[in-house]
Amino acid sequence: MRDSATSTLKQHTIPFFRPTIGDAEIESVVETLRSGWLTTGPKVKQFEAQFADRVGARHAIAVNSATSALHLALEAVGVSPGDEVLVPTMTFASTAEVVVHLGATPVLVDCCADTLNVDPADLERKITPRTKAVMPVHYGGQPCQMDRIHAIARRHGLHVIEDAAHALPARYGDQVVGSISDVTCFSFYANKTITTGEGGMITTDDDRLAERMRIMTLHGISKDAWKRFSAEGTWYYEILAPGYKFNMTDVAASLGIHQLARCDQFWAARQRCAEQYDSGFADVPEVTAPFVEINVQHAWHLYVIQLGLERLAIGRNAFIEKLNRAGIGTSVHYTPLHLHPLYRDRYGYRPGDLPVAASVYERIISLPIYPTLEQGDIEYVIDTVKAIVAENRK
Repeated sequence: MRDSATSTLKQHTIPFFRPTIGDAEIESVVETLRSGWLTTGPKVKQFEAQFADRVGARHAIAVNSATSALHLALEAVGVSPGDEVLVPTMTFASTAEVVVHLGATPVLVDCCADTLNVDPADLERKITPRTKAVMPVHYGGQPCQMDRIHAIARRHGLHVIEDAAHALPARYGDQVVGSISDVTCFSFYANKTITTGEGGMITTDDDRLAERMRIMTLHGISKDAWKRFSAEGTWYYEILAPGYKFNMTDVAASLGIHQLARCDQFWAARQRCAEQYDSGFADVPEVTAPFVEINVQHAWHLYVIQLGLERLAIGRNAFIEKLNRAGIGTSVHYTPLHLHPLYRDRYGYRPGDLPVAASVYERIISLPIYPTLEQGDIEYVIDTVKAIVAENRK
C-alpha cells in the first residue's frame, strides 16, 4: 500500500545513481579493443598526463582502484607494522583497510557535525609517537580543513595523504585538490564524477614518491616495464621490490580520457542539482541541507541531508523505506567504521568513543545526484521528502 504522504504525487522511478557515458567514450573503448593493446599502454600514459595537467600535479599514476592508490601511497611513505595512521571514522572501508594490509594500526578520528569531514582537533588529540601519516577524506566532495591539517602534520612530522575519492573536481581556496598534499588519491568508480568503471589515480609533486609508487604498481618491476611489449621496448626487466598488480588498463583509460574532458560539464550539472535541493529544503526545518564552507568548491559526489529526528515521529530507516516505496533510490554514507564488528572486536571501539559520527549516522540520508537527473525528478525528490516530513511531524 502506498503511503498517504506520497499518494498524491505522480510516481517516479529514480535510481540513486546513473553513469553518464556518451558516444565518444564508447567509440574510444571500441577503438582500443581493436588496436590490440588492451592493458597498460599509450592510453594510460595519455590519461595520466592529462590528469596531472588538470589538477596541476607533477606526477599522475593511474591504477585499478582508489583503494590501490591509498595502499601504494602509504607504502611509499614508509608505513609498516607498528605504525599508526589517522583515519576518519566517517568513511568507506578501504580508507582504513589499506592501513591494516600494511600491518599498521588505523586510529579512527571523529567528524565535524556540519561538514562530516574529519575534525582537526580530534585528529591532533589522537597523535602518538607511533603516528606515521594522516589520511583526511573529503567527505561527499567537500575539501577538509587542509590548512589546519597541514599545520598539525608539520608540527608532528607526519605525511598527509588525501583520500579524494569524492573530490574531483574540488578546490580548497585557490588550490586544486590533487596538488595540495604529499599524495592525493582519486576514484573513478562507476558513481564518481568521472568513471573508468573501476579505477583510480595518484597525484604527487614528489619525484621520489612517484617513482616508488609507479614501480610498485606493477610487481616492483623497473620503470616503463609496459614498454617491453612495444617496438621501443626490450624484453629485459629487473624486479626491484615486491610490488603489486595495481595497474590500469588501456581499455579503462580510453574511457577516462573522454570522461575527463567532460569533468567540468558533469560538475556543473551536479552543482545545479545541489542548488535546487538546497532551495527546495530551505523552508523545511526537519531537513538540514549539506553545509558548505565558504572557501571551497564542493565536487558534489554526494548530497547528504540530516534529519531533525527530534521533530519527527519516525527514524531515519523508516524515512528511507518511505522514499524507496516512492521509487527514490537512496543510500547512507556511511556507517562509521568504529560501529563495524572489525573495529569493535579487533580494536575495542565503542559507539561513544566517536560520539559525533555515531550521532549523525542516525540521521543522514544520501539523495540522488548525477548529471542526467532531470528537473522533474529533482522536484519529485523534494516534494516526496516534504510529504513524508509533513505526515510524520511530532
